[in-house]
Amino acid sequence: MPLEYLGGSPTASDRQIRPFSPAVRAGDFIYVSGQVPADSNGEIVVGGIEAQTRQVMENLKTVLALAGATLDDVCKSTVWLQDARDFGAFNRIYMSYFSAEGRPARSTTEARLMVDAKVEIDVVAYKPK
Repeated sequence: MPLEYLGGSPTASDRQIRPFSPAVRAGDFIYVSGQVPADSNGEIVVGGIEAQTRQVMENLKTVLALAGATLDDVCKSTVWLQDARDFGAFNRIYMSYFSAEGRPARSTTEARLMVDAKVEIDVVAYKPK
């Protein structure tokens, strides 16, 4: 089974190309690289955890669409929060993107992120071709 690399390597605000694919399809699974709250220009959106979580979720939707998938196809997510005190506010926004019956398995941890952001999320989706 050949891997399918989806999307071009992203360019950040420093105009440097990042060395990864936005997503990779392996059979019926889609692995989405960690998404940070960057806008279409690669700039981290201003605002608190709520605004940044919304941007990350919208970025995830955009990358999943490259594989013909949606958030409804997500089976696992991994979340990194820069500050664990943002957990409640993050959860309120995150939960609004999934139905009560279709929330993916999830791991969440506090970590210092590689960019000046409050949240990063990667996902695995299952979408048979």
